[in-house]
Amino acid sequence: MSYILCIICIVSVVVLDQVTKYIAVEHLQPIGSFSIIEDVFHFTYVENRGAAFGMLKDQRWIFMVISALIIVVVFYLIVKYKTQLHPLMLVALSFTVGGGIGNMIDRITTGYVVDFFDFTLINFPVFNVADVFVCVGVGLIILDVLLKKSDLSFLDDKKTKEENGDEVDSD
Repeated sequence: MSYILCIICIVSVVVLDQVTKYIAVEHLQPIGSFSIIEDVFHFTYVENRGAAFGMLKDQRWIFMVISALIIVVVFYLIVKYKTQLHPLMLVALSFTVGGGIGNMIDRITTGYVVDFFDFTLINFPVFNVADVFVCVGVGLIILDVLLKKSDLSFLDDKKTKEENGDEVDSD
């Protein structure tokens, strides 16, 4: 998977997220909630001023800094270690970056993230498309690690030191 495909994946996630949030603002905000399956699934307009699922409300700058750092680190991993990462991991990281950017755009432009998927059956927090892609991305990262698809040896500090000719503790 090339850098271009990773960029296309990231941009597609961001565009899909922003378009769905725009639709939610335009059509859902005025009515608040719309039932798809009564007492099971609704579209409900929520302005989330916290982190994932509304935790740590009104800590916008903390989330923006942490999100920006994570996005930069993950994008760096994509660029630097593309040849060592399995396409599954590249897609996973692209989904995670795209979702992070989608929610970051909201935090920067409005001070909150627009959420609208509401599973009322299990009283689950309301979420959005970006959240879905972040969760799917993290799930795919876990799957890639469990299946040992990517060469993650660059994460092993001891091996990295040996490759660089640095002294390694033999503890």
